[in-house]
Amino acid sequence: MARMKFMNTEVDNLTMAETLESIDILIQKNINAYVVTPNVDHIVQIERGGPLAEVYKHADLILTDGKPLIWISKWYGTPIKEKISGSDLFPRLCEMAAKKGYRMYFLGAAEGVAAKAAENLKKKYPGLQVVGTYSPPFGFEKDEVEIDKIKNQIKEVNPHILIVGLGCPKQELFILHHKDELGVPISLGLGASLDFEAGNIKRAPKWMANHGLEWLFRITQDPKRLAKRYLVDDRKIFGLAIKYKNQSR
Repeated sequence: MARMKFMNTEVDNLTMAETLESIDILIQKNINAYVVTPNVDHIVQIERGGPLAEVYKHADLILTDGKPLIWISKWYGTPIKEKISGSDLFPRLCEMAAKKGYRMYFLGAAEGVAAKAAENLKKKYPGLQVVGTYSPPFGFEKDEVEIDKIKNQIKEVNPHILIVGLGCPKQELFILHHKDELGVPISLGLGASLDFEAGNIKRAPKWMANHGLEWLFRITQDPKRLAKRYLVDDRKIFGLAIKYKNQSR
């Protein structure tokens, strides 16, 4: 696998087609693998240390989600082949699962959103088996009873692919802490992807995503939650880009 050092993490330098192939291989291996999709926000969080840095250390596949990171890699002279955003990967994964007979389970988003996403995706990809969906209550991660309930539900239907949409770093930590008990061949934390597929949140137009302006569109959709993240926290990426460029000299 084409893994390379990038800023404060490593990334698997793959195209979308290579990514799907790698995921398929990990499903066959059945080693309770998981995928992370670093964006600017993740890189800023990893720099502070803490739980997300730990998640990245053990990830089986690290895919670059975000045009700014692709631009930085080009500036470094080690270009990353393609932006693999979770929301682009998710439907392609469903298409592959429908063709190969892989069972999927969707965990996360608000009440009814995961079920609606499953309904829409089954129409789009005939034969897709979504064997369960669940939207856990707020604060579930501190409730042992609730966590046991989720684990039992997932184990009962035995999916090949687990999609977790709880926001970062909650989704990544849930996967890291429970993957071995759950025994799912591959798990992915895909943030708002369930909302996108349910038609609950609009995705940025293609041209905006291609020009690295997806963040601007997303702020207009949810300013209260995202303005500070994109306009204050994520500006730290400029300093980090320079720091790691200097270190690599």
